[in-house]
Amino acid sequence: MNRTFKNVLVSFSGVLVGFLLVGAVLGQNSSPQAAEPYRHLNVFTEVFARIKSDYVEEPDMKNVTLGAINGLLVTVDPFASYLDAGQYKAYLKAKEQRRAGVGFILSRKYSAELSIVDVIEGSPASHLNLSTGDIIEAINGVSTRDMPLAYADVMLEGDPGSTVELTVLRMRRPEPTKVSLTRAMIAAPPLTAKMIDAETGQIIVQDLTIGKSAQVASRIRDLQKQGMKKLVLDLRRSALHDAAEGAALASLFLESGTIATLEGQKIEKQVFTADPSKVVWKGDLVVLTNRGTVGAAEIAAAALQDNKRAKVVGERTYGDAALRRSIPTGDGGALLLAVAKYKTPDGKTIQESSVTPAFAVLGSEPEAELDGDDAPAPTAAQPAQPGPAKPGEDAILKKALEVLSGKTQQAAGKGPVTATPAEPRILPPLITPGKQ
Repeated sequence: MNRTFKNVLVSFSGVLVGFLLVGAVLGQNSSPQAAEPYRHLNVFTEVFARIKSDYVEEPDMKNVTLGAINGLLVTVDPFASYLDAGQYKAYLKAKEQRRAGVGFILSRKYSAELSIVDVIEGSPASHLNLSTGDIIEAINGVSTRDMPLAYADVMLEGDPGSTVELTVLRMRRPEPTKVSLTRAMIAAPPLTAKMIDAETGQIIVQDLTIGKSAQVASRIRDLQKQGMKKLVLDLRRSALHDAAEGAALASLFLESGTIATLEGQKIEKQVFTADPSKVVWKGDLVVLTNRGTVGAAEIAAAALQDNKRAKVVGERTYGDAALRRSIPTGDGGALLLAVAKYKTPDGKTIQESSVTPAFAVLGSEPEAELDGDDAPAPTAAQPAQPGPAKPGEDAILKKALEVLSGKTQQAAGKGPVTATPAEPRILPPLITPGKQ
């Protein structure tokens, strides 16, 4: 990039900020609170100019600008993206046709690079033994550091049978590794229902896309015919979702009470309440969660726990339930941004607080290792059963059965059990289907 263009870019940015500041004074509320964001823009302009003039070498100011924009978006929404005109065009084209993929769900919640939320069961990515928090450093040799999240999904998709090369950094291995995946058509994981013993049923819900709560209701009726008196609702690794299904799922068990609240600056407040006519199960209930429990599954888990309808067992959930939409920008691009967030019945925003189980059972990596300094793992209200899990044993399910049987007393001062989890999976950015 030549020096003249850089100077024009910097000058234009300064003029733009100047207009914004004038607008703040003349066209906005003149209170100190209203003017505060525009004062911050002054700081941004100065930092931008200093990078250009004082950095050790001539920087690529386009990359600096894009990095600043992406940093701004990730600060408020880890699933947000800014797409320039070309990227947005490619994004819209990709949405028009169902393309093959590799099965990742990604975000920037815990890393400047793209980090894994979960992997879809049976997808090409499910065979890589990756886990929540692992990082995708590059896609086909292109660094993901300043890559828009939505555009990364576009790059991961393609024709069935085509390949994509990834550079992956695992949390437990310091060296990045390169892997090649063959794209395939991705199907949502099937619903699984079974009797664990003569009285206890288990329904495994690995996605909450449209219509899945109705399937859960049907499976509950089937299990009742088999003599079910207690139910384990397994929402682990449930990240594919439609937010409305979370409220619908909770309604299958709640006769009254608030399920969730959706609030945003320009979105009319919505309060979702239980409908007694929808209830299909009134018996004992335990809900299982882990770090791959996202969105609609978090809405359901929080509603059942806050209304004291069920005990939640497992790991703290991922922490993201929002309504996202595409907002066109003047350059022909768009922002993909959360315009409203879901709150639990207790008034907590899921994206900030996640859902903390009453009975904590940790997976193979400590929660704090995943979260880092910005999001320390919370202390559960009730510690889990002490003692190591046996190899291959599902410690979270084991604990759930103890809770259902009433064996919930814990030894004082003991920490949570460490589970040996099943093969991990990964999932896509949480943009509510049909709401973009």
